[in-house]
Amino acid sequence: MTERVRPLDGQDLEAVASIYAHYVTASTATFETVPMTTQDWAEKAEDIARRGWPFLVAVTDDDGPSERVIGFAYTTFWRARPAYDLTVEETIYLEPGETGRGVGTALLTAVLDATRAAGARQAIAVVSDRGAEGSLALHRKVGFAEAGHLKAIGEKLGVRLGTYLLQKSLED
Repeated sequence: MTERVRPLDGQDLEAVASIYAHYVTASTATFETVPMTTQDWAEKAEDIARRGWPFLVAVTDDDGPSERVIGFAYTTFWRARPAYDLTVEETIYLEPGETGRGVGTALLTAVLDATRAAGARQAIAVVSDRGAEGSLALHRKVGFAEAGHLKAIGEKLGVRLGTYLLQKSLED
């Protein structure tokens, strides 16, 4: 099985929507409660590209002739005000069952490298404080540090949730 990271293309959108839908409907890793459609993802990808930020996918060939998307990561603006233009929010999701094998590290490192090359200075990750322990560990592994903890700011699946704000300088 060969895995690699590459830019998103239009044929990947259905897989991206499927991966994210799992986390929307079955976890507290995202505060979304309604899955995004493939069209929603197409519009998001277009907006990210227009802003000059990366949207990458991790793929595997499963020792066969075709690729299968097993994860995605992207960066987009942190806040809409112009003073924040060089700070991005990073997002990463892996297909269930693909965690703990280094795919997330490779994908997150690649999206941060591409974001740095695009001119960003700071990256922010917003991670749920329940049900996202793997994401916290991954972000810390690549150099994110906790910048804050917002407690009990949301509720999903009958659970009160907070978020950790993690930050990484892209200037080092």
